[in-house]
Amino acid sequence: MCGRFAFKSPPERLHAQFGADITDLQWTPHFNIGPQQLVPVLRTVDGQRRAALLRWGLIPSWSKAPTIGHRLINARCETAATKPAFRAALRSRRCIVPADGFFEWQQQAAGKQPFFIHRRDGALLAMAGLWEHWTSPAGENVITFTILTTAANTWMQALHDRMPVILEGEALNLWLNPTTPPSQIQALFRPLVLDTLAAYPVTPAMGNVRHDSPDILDPWPVVSSLPT
Repeated sequence: MCGRFAFKSPPERLHAQFGADITDLQWTPHFNIGPQQLVPVLRTVDGQRRAALLRWGLIPSWSKAPTIGHRLINARCETAATKPAFRAALRSRRCIVPADGFFEWQQQAAGKQPFFIHRRDGALLAMAGLWEHWTSPAGENVITFTILTTAANTWMQALHDRMPVILEGEALNLWLNPTTPPSQIQALFRPLVLDTLAAYPVTPAMGNVRHDSPDILDPWPVVSSLPT
């Protein structure tokens, strides 16, 4: 699963790495992003790749209450095509959730130790997501998203049995293209190749989502049991 991530980079990196239009994006760095927060997300709008702030935690259009979004921060790629909450979005409302990295916890003798997982090359992660419109009883239009997960690769299994679906190259283009057929979409649901990611331990204080400052990402002085 993916329950916390960081996007500390300036919006200009979204344009540089993904070619996204950032004209209307107002963003300041966040180091400890949790569910229900507004986050930059990339979508194809009128044929252009654009960045906008969406709320994390998908609310299906048919939902009667927004509280369902607290449970739908992740969607399993194996069942997204059949689950009522995700199947329509998978067909036509796909997005990319950019991040400098995400957090996962490892059970150790002293308790659960958080790790920050990031790309070895320093590039932003492109996590596959789905987005949805929801209209509140008061008539407010709310746009929300979820992050797709897949089985962990052998490196990630030291931390968790799931990991975000992370896209690269042509896979990213196929995902954001609304005309990509379902057969090609399903082929994108695979773990990231080995040696792409790295991780290091960080402070247990990041367990509190209100702790959102640069020191969250400082290496924590414990012995890492992750494979190199």
